[in-house]
Amino acid sequence: MGCYNLYRSISLRLPHFISYTQIIPTILSVKSPFYPSRRQKLRSFAILAGNNSFTWNDVLQVSESPPNDDSTLTDFFDKIKLCNRNSEKQCEFMPFVIDQQIIGYVHHRFADFLKPYHNVFIFPQDNTYDSNFGCHCTLHPNVRTPTDRTKAVANVIKSLGELIPGIRNELYPVASAFGEPIFFSLERAAAPYFGIKAYGVHMNGYLEKDEQKFLWLGKRSEQKSTYPGMLDHLVAGGLPHGISCGENLIKECEEEAGIPRSISHKAVPVGAVSYIDLEGYRMKRDILFCYDLKLPDGFIPHNEDGEVESFRLIPVTQVANIIRKTPFFKANCNLVIIDFLFRHGNIRPEEFGYLRLLQSLRSGYCS
Repeated sequence: MGCYNLYRSISLRLPHFISYTQIIPTILSVKSPFYPSRRQKLRSFAILAGNNSFTWNDVLQVSESPPNDDSTLTDFFDKIKLCNRNSEKQCEFMPFVIDQQIIGYVHHRFADFLKPYHNVFIFPQDNTYDSNFGCHCTLHPNVRTPTDRTKAVANVIKSLGELIPGIRNELYPVASAFGEPIFFSLERAAAPYFGIKAYGVHMNGYLEKDEQKFLWLGKRSEQKSTYPGMLDHLVAGGLPHGISCGENLIKECEEEAGIPRSISHKAVPVGAVSYIDLEGYRMKRDILFCYDLKLPDGFIPHNEDGEVESFRLIPVTQVANIIRKTPFFKANCNLVIIDFLFRHGNIRPEEFGYLRLLQSLRSGYCS
């Protein structure tokens, strides 16, 4: 798909109004796309970039305040927009092709760092894949097998050093679509630099009592390299090479929330959300498989791998308030919880924008 067509296809899936931009520690006035004459005041807590210093007391305080306006879904749209930043910049990326299939996208300036490794990466000059740059990125024909490709690309990534930060030594499978043959495996931190589709499992853990639903939320460790101190739903993890979604979820349940297999195997797959986020050289094309797990009353999650600082059980309606009014959640967790709100009746067809919001949860390509 050409760069313009790719941008146009994604932009049509997203609502055309204000984007959720930088959070400032003041009262924000945001103009409603549904009621242009009304200015809506959103209360924001003092969270500066790189300093997510809020407490559970802050979370509970905002969760218990009344919604700004039940008649508009603007705040939810903003959170989805935040996961689909800079879609107009897709023209800056060229196709990454293996065996005549587009499996990713490489920023033209990042390609300059790959060109010296001409025994691994080559850039044929043609317009077969409708590139804006008259060429596409592919692997040298001498690098043929999945094993050879994995090793060769890994050596290049290692040589690039700090250009690709956060190396985790965790491999993601590279394929044209989920379940298709794997061309090679790629370091997880490098996946966005090659525009590779990355998959994850995300689970909402909930319980019902007194005719009300509650969600368990986690607060990420301050030592996490990504989104330290921010809120998560109960369990989430990337889908690495060589493990199924179900088994990966069971593993993550044990590590992140101390949920034994006897409980976690009851988690129900309920669909997927997707997004495309562009930042600098990175094109993050993520598909998140969503699960619901109804937990027994009395179960208390506890973290096993040091990645979660603490947990709280909060009514679903109050979790919706947190999403509406704050930037406390890790960005893609908002999508997974908004999807939960749809499926459990907390967002209703009577609310203006219902179908557009539902559609925008899958702004990326679910394939």
